[in-house]
Amino acid sequence: MSIQIITADITQLDVDAVVNAANPALLGGGGVDGAIHRAAGPELLQACRALPQVAPGVRCPTGEARITPGFRLAARYVIHTVGPVWYGGARNEPMLLASCYEQSMLLALNHGVGSIAFPAISCGVYGYPPELAAPIALRSLGASIPAGSSMRILICCFSDVMAVTWRNTLNDAR
Repeated sequence: MSIQIITADITQLDVDAVVNAANPALLGGGGVDGAIHRAAGPELLQACRALPQVAPGVRCPTGEARITPGFRLAARYVIHTVGPVWYGGARNEPMLLASCYEQSMLLALNHGVGSIAFPAISCGVYGYPPELAAPIALRSLGASIPAGSSMRILICCFSDVMAVTWRNTLNDAR
């Protein structure tokens, strides 16, 4: 397994799966969620609408993940996960964030994904501090991969500032 931190537009990556930092309704939104929906085309919204609601207006609870085709993306799949909103860490945010990465990896492994790109889940409008999120994410990813796996994992940051935080965390872990 290799983890690489990059600065790029996640919608342009040639990987088997991209992870969408979604909202519980899975009907698109702002940030990476909106960008993925725009790039994948209206078929993605239709596929998300077809997923069953587990509660009114909720197709994917926080910490869980769902998978759809990638449609107009280069990626075959979009794995949607709902990260926690940051409230200071007292509302189970670390466990929920770890679960996002673990559940996304489980879907990826079950669908034969050889390469996957993650955004910095919850580090945008959900307000999770990147310096706290990065170690949780990297530890969860490392623990989710079977020994000897050749899966390529990208952490796709939208800005160089975010990428520096993630690279420093990855380098400290090595």
